[in-house]
Amino acid sequence: MATTKSKLFAIIVIGALLVSSIAAIVVFFSPSQPTPIQTQTSPISPAPTATTPIRTVAVGECKEWITLTILTRHPTEILEKTRQLFLESDIAKKYCIKDLNFVQLPPGWWTNYIRNHTVDVAWGGGPTLFDSLFKAGVLRPLEGKLVVNAIEQIPDEIAGAQMKRVVDGKVYWVAAAIASFGFTVNKDVAGRLGYDWHKLETWKDLASDDLGLLMLKAGVPVLGVADPTMSTSNTRMYEIILQAYGWEEGWRTLILMGANAKIYSGSSDVRDAVINGEAMVGITIDFYGYTAQRLNPACIYILPKGETIVNGDPIAVTVSTKHPEAAEAFVAWVLTEGQKIWLDPNINRLPVNPKVFETPEGRKRQDLYEAYLRTINAKAMQFNDTLALMYEDAMRLYFKATIVDVNDVLKNAWTALLKAYYIDRRIDEKTFEELKDKLTSLPTFTDPITGKPSKFTVQYAVKVNQILLEQPGVADKLMDAWREAARKQYLEVLKSLGG
Repeated sequence: MATTKSKLFAIIVIGALLVSSIAAIVVFFSPSQPTPIQTQTSPISPAPTATTPIRTVAVGECKEWITLTILTRHPTEILEKTRQLFLESDIAKKYCIKDLNFVQLPPGWWTNYIRNHTVDVAWGGGPTLFDSLFKAGVLRPLEGKLVVNAIEQIPDEIAGAQMKRVVDGKVYWVAAAIASFGFTVNKDVAGRLGYDWHKLETWKDLASDDLGLLMLKAGVPVLGVADPTMSTSNTRMYEIILQAYGWEEGWRTLILMGANAKIYSGSSDVRDAVINGEAMVGITIDFYGYTAQRLNPACIYILPKGETIVNGDPIAVTVSTKHPEAAEAFVAWVLTEGQKIWLDPNINRLPVNPKVFETPEGRKRQDLYEAYLRTINAKAMQFNDTLALMYEDAMRLYFKATIVDVNDVLKNAWTALLKAYYIDRRIDEKTFEELKDKLTSLPTFTDPITGKPSKFTVQYAVKVNQILLEQPGVADKLMDAWREAARKQYLEVLKSLGG
């Protein structure tokens, strides 16, 4: 009799565990207070499709434990938090997932890696990367009921940016987080310098004479930017500037930003410089700005008016997965319960699913919720991802050669020009503007490939970008030509001022 009762009790316990594991996902986003964005939630259970055979695994019935391989651009702190929370989840147990294997590779390697290796999930890296994966045919449509229910909770669009790539009614990638691009200001530093930080509204304000004069006053640059060959987020901001103002005016802005700035090796160094007061302002991706605000209340993150973009940072299942149902389960978890990852004070990213702010953890992050509201209501610009990708590598190398590598010469010419006009008053406004125009114009150089005089126009950048992909060894020769042409032009301005 006792044995019979024990068996009956065991069956009841197993059944209860199974029900609770399914219910956990269903109720994760059930609001205990009015929700700003209502999304219908239905019980999440996998459903078979023509391309995705789904099996339901009862607790204790795992015949094979799975390790998912995830190709990612995310940093270690995000990956560690993900592994911890996901492996503790009911979803991981239900789908027999015992571990997550993260593979971090540069974007250019992803397509071939997916084709030649088993990769279950691709996660992080921006929409341009994921659209290139889609075009290469290495993404699998997300079709199981579990993941479809999760995708329905994600807005189709935020601030004019697509959060899903839908083709012929099938979703190939979906945003797991959102990001914007702007700059972070240390208000205390601005106060000590006697500068009204409210004047910093656009990218051009970072290229202003005012910031150059502050540099003269302080004896050091007050702006921080990063080398684009070392920072993908700064690369994106430079691309935004080139499209916001047009190619030539965009480069004028970038050159003067470089003249006003200390150029750091990485974007996190820029963030830290603003936090610790080494810089008054630095260009940052949004979550670095929010981290700065959290660590130093004197810091504030600013979205340039009409000159920013909002990106959805995607997640997808790849065609080389051997465990499509488990891979989709991970994606579903990231879009729902896993949105808590972004709330971690050490991560500080904007969730894409607003329901996470209704959870106990979310209610503690009202600062992040307010940032989310500002972002979804931001006036964003139209941005051509395809065009940016067509010149991206060439642009990064040109920036390094003409702004980073010869920054001392550029800075000497710029400060001499500012001093001659604003302080010594030995040149008039017309001469000042003429020399400023010369300093920031695209220099003529001898193309080492063709031997002809050339300028770094957008057409040239697109052409050279393709050459660099096919002949990477030519990069040094191109950079030498660009660097020397820029140096010569900056020295000519300095010579005109008697330097």
